[in-house]
Amino acid sequence: MMPMEDTPEKDTSEPKIQGSEAPVAPVTNAEKDIRDTKRDAQKSTQDMEASEQYSEQDAPEAGAQPGPEPKIFALRTTANREDQVMDFVSSNAMRKGLEIFSVIRPHGMRGYIFIEAKDRTSAEQAAFRVPYARGILPNLIKYTEIEHMLEKSKKRQTNIEKHDIVEIISGPFKREKAKITRVDRTKEEVVVELLESAVPIPITLKLDAVKVIRRETSEE
Repeated sequence: MMPMEDTPEKDTSEPKIQGSEAPVAPVTNAEKDIRDTKRDAQKSTQDMEASEQYSEQDAPEAGAQPGPEPKIFALRTTANREDQVMDFVSSNAMRKGLEIFSVIRPHGMRGYIFIEAKDRTSAEQAAFRVPYARGILPNLIKYTEIEHMLEKSKKRQTNIEKHDIVEIISGPFKREKAKITRVDRTKEEVVVELLESAVPIPITLKLDAVKVIRRETSEE
């Protein structure tokens, strides 16, 4: 009987991976700086693209023009009917919703009033079928052409004095002549007495509701 040879024992341990225990090389400062620089550059590019997109959305359209400037038109009227025409024009503008900004009657001018409007169509619609209105002049009126009339009107109002003879230009006593008995500049009011009234009754009016037509000397 032949002797049995010793069989070497099988190694059941797990194989070791070569190099698994090798240390990982640390990241150098230079490599870290390069990586941070790339990240910052990428973020900056994204921010710039977002900013450009926002600017394009908010930018006004090319060729956008501001709204038209108001224009002044002269409306010819029957003499001494200017106040009535102004009332009708103002009423028309409100009723029709027209873009009429002001209706002006400078003192010292008869037979004309001025309409400040967005355009000629608005002014013509406001004056359409108005009694005593005789048509809008074809040419525009420059503010400088009537400025001296408006300034004179303002100056006249501030120079109202006691005993002045005035004409009432608004309210229920419109066109009545009256005499100033007291001036209250703080409240911008005057007290008047109607000249044609049998019994003098004091009436309080605003300064801009009267215009001076004659100045008398103060009574001693």
